[in-house]
Amino acid sequence: MKEKIRKLILLQDCDNKIKEVDLRKKQAPLKIRELEEDFAGKEAVFEEEGKRLEALKKERRTLEQVVQDLESKMEKSQIKLSNIKSNKEYTAALKEIGDREREKGRYEEDVLQMMEEIEVMEEKYLDDKNKLAELKRQFERAKEEIQNEITELDNRSIILEKQREEFSRALDQDLLKRYLFLKERKNGVAIGPVINGVCQSCHMGIPPQQFIELKKADSLRTCPSCARLIYWGEDKYYSKAPENSGSSG
Repeated sequence: MKEKIRKLILLQDCDNKIKEVDLRKKQAPLKIRELEEDFAGKEAVFEEEGKRLEALKKERRTLEQVVQDLESKMEKSQIKLSNIKSNKEYTAALKEIGDREREKGRYEEDVLQMMEEIEVMEEKYLDDKNKLAELKRQFERAKEEIQNEITELDNRSIILEKQREEFSRALDQDLLKRYLFLKERKNGVAIGPVINGVCQSCHMGIPPQQFIELKKADSLRTCPSCARLIYWGEDKYYSKAPENSGSSG
């Protein structure tokens, strides 16, 4: 009977590993998607920063053109000034030149301020560009690691499925059917150890007399609380099989 129980333990352990591998395989694409979304978010912020910088440069070019236009008008006014005969027209022309000079001065101040702002933004943009490039390298490495993990998990699945077939064939059909029946209805766990008088699958205590009977290992026993198959987990005979800690419920 102990050997039958040991074979069940081997099968359960194999099923547990298959379940774990399947879960990790499902999580892997989600991890890649999270990485892609995270990088895309940082890339969008950087692109927005570039747009703001380009908009500011465009505004500076517009103001520089305004300054050039004012300078051109002032040159024309200076030429016109030499041909004016009356004092009234001369005074008005001087005022016009003065007004444009002050207006040009204000625009030039705005241009200088923008140039300083652009210089700061360009330094930050270049620094952020280098940071984004490093983030992209990190993203590609992380993505490659996950893809390699998926390949390893696929290979692991093939090995485990072969092992499971071997363990299943080693059991008599009635016992295998009973195992599969419980596994399907008990969250994937059909058999689990009892340690210190407690079922490790549902974490409920086993009545003393039943625990004594369990230690004899002369027949298959079930947990009175969760109805799973149980065995005495402290029996050294079962140490030849991987310990199955089971699951709650």
